[in-house]
Amino acid sequence: MTLETILTDEIIAEYTAAGYWQNKIITDFLDEAVTRTPDKVAAIDPRRQVTYAELAAEVDRAALGLLELGVEPGDVISFQLPNWIEFLVVHFAATRIGAVSNPLIPIYRDREVGFMVALAESKLLVVPAEFRGYDYAAMANRLRPEWPALQQVLVLGGEPGTAGSWADFAATPWEQQRDPAGLAALRPDPNDVTLLMFTCGTTGEPKGVMHTHNTLVAANAPLPARLGVGAGSVIHMASTFSHLTGLLYGARLATQLGATGVYQDVWDNTRFVDLVQEHGITFTAAATPFLHDTLGAPNLDARDLSSLTRFCCMGAPVPPAIVRTAQARLPGLTVLGGWGQTENALVTLGIPGDPPDVIAERDGFPFPGMRLRIVDPDGQELPPGAAGRVQVRGPFLFVGYAHRLSMTRDLFTDGWFDTGDLGYLDPDGYLKLSGRTKDVIIRGGENIPVAYVENALYENPKIATVAVVGIPDPRLQERACACVVLRPGVEGFTFEEMKAFLGSKGVAKQYWPERLEVLAALPSTASGKIQKYKLREQVGGSS
Repeated sequence: MTLETILTDEIIAEYTAAGYWQNKIITDFLDEAVTRTPDKVAAIDPRRQVTYAELAAEVDRAALGLLELGVEPGDVISFQLPNWIEFLVVHFAATRIGAVSNPLIPIYRDREVGFMVALAESKLLVVPAEFRGYDYAAMANRLRPEWPALQQVLVLGGEPGTAGSWADFAATPWEQQRDPAGLAALRPDPNDVTLLMFTCGTTGEPKGVMHTHNTLVAANAPLPARLGVGAGSVIHMASTFSHLTGLLYGARLATQLGATGVYQDVWDNTRFVDLVQEHGITFTAAATPFLHDTLGAPNLDARDLSSLTRFCCMGAPVPPAIVRTAQARLPGLTVLGGWGQTENALVTLGIPGDPPDVIAERDGFPFPGMRLRIVDPDGQELPPGAAGRVQVRGPFLFVGYAHRLSMTRDLFTDGWFDTGDLGYLDPDGYLKLSGRTKDVIIRGGENIPVAYVENALYENPKIATVAVVGIPDPRLQERACACVVLRPGVEGFTFEEMKAFLGSKGVAKQYWPERLEVLAALPSTASGKIQKYKLREQVGGSS
């Protein structure tokens, strides 16, 4: 399959000449780490650990196996794996042969996975047999008739000897059937698409964000200078690798640095504190609630966390109280806030040494090469301090939405991408977000696609009108509340009914509203448009 992009020769020339695009791919860094430190531990997950030499051997064998299964350069491989070493193996093996990685968040269920794998026209799907009590293989079997392009499902954790067993795939000596030396000839062009990652926006349809090798490598390149990370760092990640945060700053950053990665597949604050002491973790990146939880860990004072010097918070502002608490409890830790999107990676990040009020009241300073501007509704650039629409351009930007190039081009003006966020730049160039034009609720750093959930609820025969709004939460920043008006003659609709209905529709549980309000009417304009700001005021103060 060919994935069309908006990438042009002019863009390639601009960022290559400026040095932001190094024309390297992630497996180049893997090979370099193997040459320098083959016996160094590359990755530790809750199940096992591997050295760089061991990781590269698994990657190469898997790459040869993918070729034997019929995967070709440009084909899409979908994988819905937790933060396990096998995620790295699949992603790096796909890179080896020029295939496109399509990681799927483990919380996704039939509705999301069905749409995403179909749009990606994936040739191969890799899933765990079970994770957190859910049967992924059964879901794949249910959905397989909807995916005519899919040729193979591999199941990690399934019984050896059964069809599609990952264990059998990983143990097969593919190198006896294909010469590993042939992999070098398949090294992709660094400007080829390597990642197709879905993000939820304002419509009911997730968008497939496409990144190239160059855009992803460029996004991690400034971190050593900004954060002081390097080969001696120990990188922690508990956010799912299937988010860009987890993929870039967990799965890929450790390899790009030649460092060691320590990964959690399920977030547990007590376990994280133990891991910091056990492995000397130096850096982690996560949504703000992870920091909140860490500071409340029952074993915090009983463990040595002196190695942990950087905690980058993305996805939601860092409340000043949390910054102050972190400074008091962990004086050697620097907390930094940042802002970015799946489309543009991390655009801004605080600078170590920034005063606490800047950390808490700003959303970071742009990385080299990433430019921000604020424009008014007519597209005119605004001066510092004036709030408007946030637009960005630079070497981290995506190269289009899969099969949605017209939609992509509508969001660009003279090379500037309209992020859908509102904010301003202060006189020193720091960003301050002030709101979102996109109708998305951010719950603990996880985007809840409002229109998507509303569309699912509209399928319920009891509901006449629905609006999902965010309500404040002290830990997660926002939670979702479904406000519904019932059809005439319907006597009731309960919270349990809503949950059961969304479950029957295959909507991921983490997207389900956590409150239900049945109202006589929703506030609206004279033209009938629902006034969500009034609705938020109406339900936000009620318990």
